[in-house]
Amino acid sequence: MLRLEPSGMFNLFQPTLDAIRMHVQHVLDSCESGTISYLFLVGGFAESAILQKSIRDAFSDRLKVIIPQGVSLAILKGAVQFGIDPTVVSSRRSRLTYGVGVLNRFIHGTHPTEKLVVKDGVEWCADVFDKFVLADQSVCVGDTVIRRYTPARSGQACSVIHIYCSERDDVGFITDPGVKRCGTLVLDLPEEPKQSPGKREIQTIMIFGDTELKVSAMDVLTGKCVKAEVDFLNG
Repeated sequence: MLRLEPSGMFNLFQPTLDAIRMHVQHVLDSCESGTISYLFLVGGFAESAILQKSIRDAFSDRLKVIIPQGVSLAILKGAVQFGIDPTVVSSRRSRLTYGVGVLNRFIHGTHPTEKLVVKDGVEWCADVFDKFVLADQSVCVGDTVIRRYTPARSGQACSVIHIYCSERDDVGFITDPGVKRCGTLVLDLPEEPKQSPGKREIQTIMIFGDTELKVSAMDVLTGKCVKAEVDFLNG
């Protein structure tokens, strides 16, 4: 049996309590002022009187702190309800910034010279992070983002689209610190008919629904489509 003085018990929990308070404060600071009136404390740890006091002392002057009955079962009940009806969660906040790596027309004086590449006599800026959704952005079930691209070079046999994510929302290139690849789409491109007018188009779609981010790329000319799924909550 291990016995601790009350002060020793408080010291044992203090780093965890500080981290929880800091995280809650960060969430509140990132929201519009006055949009949150209630704070619900749920989960197994919410049964701790030490945690309850810490949260009330820190936030009760600006929020009504509510600790419902059966707090330890709240997460389990939520998971069961979501399994029965996924629409019970109508919106989420994206934990990460998601997008794809693309080539954009090079703009002298704006783009770094080390990103300059030339294909078919055209100057391009490589490694551009084209963002579909930003970190902490609210997205609803079924929200869809559509982007259209053209192959960088005529006659290429396939189009490879890499999906990237980052904890930051101000990244500009896929080579920036903290950016990592989380998926890849490879779309075969059959030879284009000679009489086909205009430029070839690749349509990329991101759909936010359940706990997964669904991504697809379609060759508009042939209708061929490839798909991928990314863990939307954990990145």
